[in-house]
Amino acid sequence: MSVRVSRRAVLAGVAPLLALAAASAPDRTGAGFQGAADRTGAGLQNAPDRGDAARQSARTAAAGPPGTDVAAEPWPGETRTVRGARSLVLGHRAAPALLRDLARRADAAGARVSAVLRTPVRPLVLVPDSSAEAARLARVAGVEGLAALADGGRVIVVPETFGRLTDVGRDVVLAHELTHVAAGTGGLPPWLYEGFADYVAYRDAGLAVPVAAAELAAEVRAGRTPRRLPGAADFAPGSSRLAAVYQEAWLACRFVAEWRGEQTLVRLYRDARTRGAARALAAAGLPTARLTAGWRAYVREKLA
Repeated sequence: MSVRVSRRAVLAGVAPLLALAAASAPDRTGAGFQGAADRTGAGLQNAPDRGDAARQSARTAAAGPPGTDVAAEPWPGETRTVRGARSLVLGHRAAPALLRDLARRADAAGARVSAVLRTPVRPLVLVPDSSAEAARLARVAGVEGLAALADGGRVIVVPETFGRLTDVGRDVVLAHELTHVAAGTGGLPPWLYEGFADYVAYRDAGLAVPVAAAELAAEVRAGRTPRRLPGAADFAPGSSRLAAVYQEAWLACRFVAEWRGEQTLVRLYRDARTRGAARALAAAGLPTARLTAGWRAYVREKLA
């Protein structure tokens, strides 16, 4: 597996989750992560230095044993640090209660990702004081509407948007982004890396499939079952179907896990990173045509 950090912006949205901010709809987190930009690395533990000294020192602090006082200073003199059981949260003028809550959630999200990947995951979460600062840290033009970004070996929280999510939405976002960080995305089609991240994020969220895939369910009930796995162009920002596209990807990975077992899905993902998705699918006895046919039937079964 390559350890090179991808410089590509990877779309993984949160817009459907924002609909859940209202306390009147606590059971709905939406489907997938429409609109959030991820810039992912190949692994939390071994992501290489990108020339940013503060970022590298933050990784070093995250790798330190629990209970140590070593902490990075991405905001010299203004960095607040909270350690969880397995996580490290660094905030810029952030409220201590928020950092403690994020450490607890990051611990849980890390455990969720670790349970699927069967490898230790030690989350590093940065909490800037504004969306503008989040964009500067991630070196992107803007983060409007985003709740979090996976960037190299860390997750950057966008405080204004993250704060409007429900509890379930926050947990799902963190698990999704940590999956990108820990599993990597290089060499994979978007349907596989986004679907896999959603598979992990929703695995223990307690949401019924028609609830988590509400937009796609509406299409299926109207007689519009998807005909093919979503391609890269389908994940373009601004698409009116972006939420449904993420749901399609999620259900493709969920289908593989239910049909062949979760560890088959994990092996497929890892194999696809080194050999390419088409070869990995064929080696797993799931050539694209067979996978597509089974996935389409699964979508109808779950959502019709």
